[in-house]
Amino acid sequence: MNVRVNASAIATADVQISNISRRRMLKSFALGGLVLAVGTPLRVFAEGEEQKGPPKYGADGMPHGTVDNPLVFVAIAADGAVTILCHRAEMGQGVRTSLPMVVADEMDADWGRVTVKQAWADEARFGNQDTDGSRSTRHFFMPLRRVGAAARAMLISAAASQWNVPESEVQAKNHELIHTPSGKKLGFGDVAQKAAQLEVPAADALKLKTADAFRYIGKGQTHIADGMDIVTGRAKYGQDIRFDDMLYAVVARPPVFGGKLIKVDDTDALKVPGVVKVVTLAGSPPPAMFNPLGGVAVIATNTWAAIAGRRALKIEWDGGPHASYDSAQYRKQLEASVSKPTEKAARNDGDTMAALGSAAKRIQAEYYVPHLAQAPMETPVATVRIVDGKCEAWASVQAPQATHDMLVKWLELSPENVKVNQTLLGGGFGRKSKPDFVVEAGLLSKAMDGKPVKVTWTREDDIQHSYYHTVSVEHLEAGLDAQGKVTAWLHRSAAPSISSTFADSTKQSASELGMGAANVPFAIPNVRVENPEAVAHTRIGWFRSVSNIPRAFAVQSFVAEMAADQGKDHRDFLLDLIGPARRIDPAALSDGWNHGESPELYPVDTGRLRNVIETVTREAGWGKSAEKGQAMGLAAHYSFVTYVATVVHVHVSENGDLSIPRVDVAVDCGPQVNPERIRAQIEGATVMGVSLATLGEISFKDGAAVQSNFHDYRITSMMSAPREIHVHLVAASDYDAPLGGVGEPGTPPVSAALCNAIFAATGKRIRSLPIANQLQQKT
Repeated sequence: MNVRVNASAIATADVQISNISRRRMLKSFALGGLVLAVGTPLRVFAEGEEQKGPPKYGADGMPHGTVDNPLVFVAIAADGAVTILCHRAEMGQGVRTSLPMVVADEMDADWGRVTVKQAWADEARFGNQDTDGSRSTRHFFMPLRRVGAAARAMLISAAASQWNVPESEVQAKNHELIHTPSGKKLGFGDVAQKAAQLEVPAADALKLKTADAFRYIGKGQTHIADGMDIVTGRAKYGQDIRFDDMLYAVVARPPVFGGKLIKVDDTDALKVPGVVKVVTLAGSPPPAMFNPLGGVAVIATNTWAAIAGRRALKIEWDGGPHASYDSAQYRKQLEASVSKPTEKAARNDGDTMAALGSAAKRIQAEYYVPHLAQAPMETPVATVRIVDGKCEAWASVQAPQATHDMLVKWLELSPENVKVNQTLLGGGFGRKSKPDFVVEAGLLSKAMDGKPVKVTWTREDDIQHSYYHTVSVEHLEAGLDAQGKVTAWLHRSAAPSISSTFADSTKQSASELGMGAANVPFAIPNVRVENPEAVAHTRIGWFRSVSNIPRAFAVQSFVAEMAADQGKDHRDFLLDLIGPARRIDPAALSDGWNHGESPELYPVDTGRLRNVIETVTREAGWGKSAEKGQAMGLAAHYSFVTYVATVVHVHVSENGDLSIPRVDVAVDCGPQVNPERIRAQIEGATVMGVSLATLGEISFKDGAAVQSNFHDYRITSMMSAPREIHVHLVAASDYDAPLGGVGEPGTPPVSAALCNAIFAATGKRIRSLPIANQLQQKT
């Protein structure tokens, strides 16, 4: 009998027990010894019974919903080797190290004897595996601690039974069980089988470690789980999947979202050596969902032949309803939208319009952020084969459940006949939470009688057919009294919504407005936030930091503008605007979403926001004199229940050349599970923020994306990246405090801090991104 430990969601401490057969568990895991699992007690399948279909993901009906039912397996072999499943996507953020490390620490396992295995897509076993929203560690830290503690307790009990001594005399240490009075030792593997027969301790009997007993948690010294395989090329990404009889495909897609194929001449394509077949793929009408765009696929014996065959196609397209989309003209439409009041408001405290009308001074500004493409290092890629009516996929996806469901839908298979294997991801940034590219591979495998087909997106495919970050115009107005105190705040945000991907929607969702618009935590009596309609003309999708990017840029730039207008120090003005330390119910800020977290555990804490501002300015040397052309800029932002403040130090030459000698970032994300990975994430987010601010832009003409590769969708190079990035982590009071996210909060403050520094150095205010060559232009 194997033991299954069911630990509930992060907000509870219950551990429930049920049993599953050894044969059924080992059939899926192929390992002996103690096998433990943690997750939702949805149900336990009887011997021979199969799952009829995974539950729907996402509390809000979309696969972006908050995950609250984690499940992970731990196995100990007879030789003591420990294998831990990771049920979240590894895309460079280090989750395959951080999460298993938590289990290993509570078990007192030797990290050098731990192997991490990637979980497959299985909602019933693992809960929602969609990896986004900076949620993995903050949602699974406590459940996985309980898994490790339960394993440790069972190993101790087994050893005590074998020695016939009280459990109080046995301790686990570094992969061994030690009888303290006698010094006798047993390895984990020596008692694994015996431990597997024991009852799992009740929740209130579990003894979690105290922080001073942690070996790995909070230390940042464990080696990266896949580090050696990554640097030696053995790690398996989506592009690395190979089969002897595999075919390779690329797809010519409609250049305009919603476009259709009129006709295709494939005569020359079929003459290309290696090309096997040309297949027409059906698309689907908007909304986009996660459906493929359709088009014409060229299947060949190798990728280069498929690409050459695609180039030889002669295709005529119907552009469809969005064929006239011009992003420059659309910007003017958004600007017109934010110039007019709306009847309804997303937040309406006091009487903002009256307060603006009676203000001693009124300041206003507008800020623009263009479409952006995620452009991960590894482009979308997937391999699918179908054998005897059963489909198996290997793909670098962030959302394996969504992938599973889309394959079921498009291939018309029963849920139990589809399996999704999640490879390592060479970056994701939200693009790979949409599995349209996996569906393409499934359809093409079906067209080739089930043979394995790998679909590869070229860089041009990736940039010209993405789910883009939205384009936005943010209009801000403030009223100040005679003493320069802000008494009124008006924010109009016009941007196509991510919701347009799933429904005919022209309004931003509550979650989007809760990313720096409706939830600004300023001590202002009159606040109004409006949301004018905006029609989407391309696919809009999740992007690292999402709507926090334009909001932080606009709000934090506007605060700096007000400070400059009043002749006040920016930091002091910002702190005064935030007001005294207090804990605010998010509902009081018209933010019922709160990043999917409970307001009791995660109130908006202005004391923590003030602290990161004070910390980063102190560490950066705020206020010290600087040489001509040099200055510092500040911005602070709350996102993904984490508090971040950034100071960017710039140098702008007389010719307008920009360099960034140093960036300081203060981060309060609560308890720090893996400080080294936190620093790495913040450093990467900072570089990405610089890249978006200085260069990032996707524009559209005649409905199609203008940019196609890194020659015109440029990213920051080593020469233009910050020379130094200093990350200052704010220590948490204890490890029982709730965790914040880390992967995304570092990006939003960068653009405002950078542009504020440019203004301080040159007097030139940047309100439209990207900065590009604006510093070389004459005012």
